[in-house]
Amino acid sequence: MLPASFFYLWRMSQDIIIAIDGFASSGKSTIAKQLAAALHYKYVDSGAFYRAVTLYFLNNSIDWKIDVEVRKALREIAVEFRSEGNQSKTFLNGVNVEGKIRSMEVSEAVSEVSTLPAVRNFISQLLRIYATSKKIVMDGRDIGTVVFPNAELKVFLTAEQKIRSDRRYNEMKEKGIPVTENQISQNLSGRDLTDSTRTTAPLKKADDAITLDNTHLSIDEQFNIILKLAREKMA
Repeated sequence: MLPASFFYLWRMSQDIIIAIDGFASSGKSTIAKQLAAALHYKYVDSGAFYRAVTLYFLNNSIDWKIDVEVRKALREIAVEFRSEGNQSKTFLNGVNVEGKIRSMEVSEAVSEVSTLPAVRNFISQLLRIYATSKKIVMDGRDIGTVVFPNAELKVFLTAEQKIRSDRRYNEMKEKGIPVTENQISQNLSGRDLTDSTRTTAPLKKADDAITLDNTHLSIDEQFNIILKLAREKMA
């Protein structure tokens, strides 16, 4: 018979799924990468999948308002996400497109493409493959409500729009992507509206998710709060 201490240690190392949802530029990717590294979990950026599909549609002149064209195109698409430390790479049909999917052209179209039921179903199925053994941190907009409704820890991030706009502008500037503050502000406003009002899997807080407003939190403060929540769930 195994000692009680064995079961105690087993429970302390329970593997979980961590779902982080929230508005655009609310810091989802930053905190998700930090958590994954600290817990030795896998990190997956669900938004990269939608951006990759959007890039394919743009590059191949797919009219995403025509359902038949969308479904036909999806049969030609293979998306893979690889994360190594702080480096994330998104592959579209075997080609690294990480830089291309972060362009303003893709940013301006991705919210519209992501409203399509066929696209959301296609990507949700791909995302679930990454969590067959749990031990995963995934960020997005419907991870805790649709992709992993039974995730052990769900966090919903939010922040004032001006703060989010400044964050995205600085991020794009650091990557050398030509963009204006006004473009970023308008893009975020449009994405917030589209994400929150779409009929298929709209952006919303899961009933059992913990809301965290990080407007006035440092990255370290936010990380410590969510890491504590994760360790409590793992225990």
